[in-house]
Amino acid sequence: MRLMAKFGFVILAVAALAAPASAQPYPNKPVRIVVPFGPGGPADVYARVIAQELSDVLKQQFVVDNKPGAGAVIGTDIVAKAAPDGYTLLMMSNTHTTNETLLATKPYVLMRDLAPVAPVNSSDLVIVVNPSVPAKTLQEFVAYAKANPGKLNYASSGPGTPYHMAGELFKAMSGTDMQHIPHKGSGEARAA
Repeated sequence: MRLMAKFGFVILAVAALAAPASAQPYPNKPVRIVVPFGPGGPADVYARVIAQELSDVLKQQFVVDNKPGAGAVIGTDIVAKAAPDGYTLLMMSNTHTTNETLLATKPYVLMRDLAPVAPVNSSDLVIVVNPSVPAKTLQEFVAYAKANPGKLNYASSGPGTPYHMAGELFKAMSGTDMQHIPHKGSGEARAA
């Protein structure tokens, strides 16, 4: 029920943003939702669910367009440079927050070039290990990692992403030494 309420809020927010722009009903042509990450990750999944719901309710096509790369900068820049007419939307994530402090230069200014429309989800970070790792609890995993310094890898959805930062924080807090393996998105990292 909470998810449906959020969909309703998104629909109203998108419609409200577009209403002053023209007398025509919104949307009167397909809407592009840019996901600045690869397919299969949380932002992509949420964008596809939202696109389908918006398409059904507003009777217009909402198309998900994955534009991964550079820690979400490539896709975000595409939207920042698009016409501000409500027909190019961005599926943001917590990566955008970390980019504000980690990246000295970006081709856009987040709060100047983009306008927030609606929060659509929240997610938690979890630690999962391959079943072959002899650890069933976090305590057992930390002990195993300490006994095997530099021999374990952890995946993230890319350098500087919250998942990368969480991995580095985990290493620092647990006193472990693991190798960061960045991927092009959460879906790819999850499959690693």
